[in-house]
Amino acid sequence: MYALSKKSKYAFRALIMLAKRYEQGPVLIWDIAEKHQIPKKFLELILLELRNQGILGSKKGKGGGYFLARSPDSISLGEVVRALDGPLAPVPCVSQSAYRTCEECTDEASCGIRAVMQDIRDTTAKILDQESLADLIRREDALEQRRKQVLVYAI
Repeated sequence: MYALSKKSKYAFRALIMLAKRYEQGPVLIWDIAEKHQIPKKFLELILLELRNQGILGSKKGKGGGYFLARSPDSISLGEVVRALDGPLAPVPCVSQSAYRTCEECTDEASCGIRAVMQDIRDTTAKILDQESLADLIRREDALEQRRKQVLVYAI
């Protein structure tokens, strides 16, 4: 099944940081890498890829760094995953962007495996495409609040 790559996990950490600082100016790669313990060279490649996809912007020179090119509400998790990991489909015959027939398939139209894999792709895409970076931050904030309440009650 589809598994989120380390590249996408690191990207989400960086994007959350950038989303929390949206419209506050660029953030240095070094600051992101240090805060989230991401190898700097790997992070540079990830951020460059996201910039090339129009998710991030960058500024060179003094006061430079990376920033979100759009509001956190307008960047879906699905957009980020596809930009870095490619199609969400667990098998190529259900991919919308990289379709190809499976070598071992004799009748795609009546393949039960394909039907299930298409449902998995559709459900995964629906969830990732309707959740934004802003939603991800709201979820983290809610979980942090819940964790703090549990700690208070445990005393």
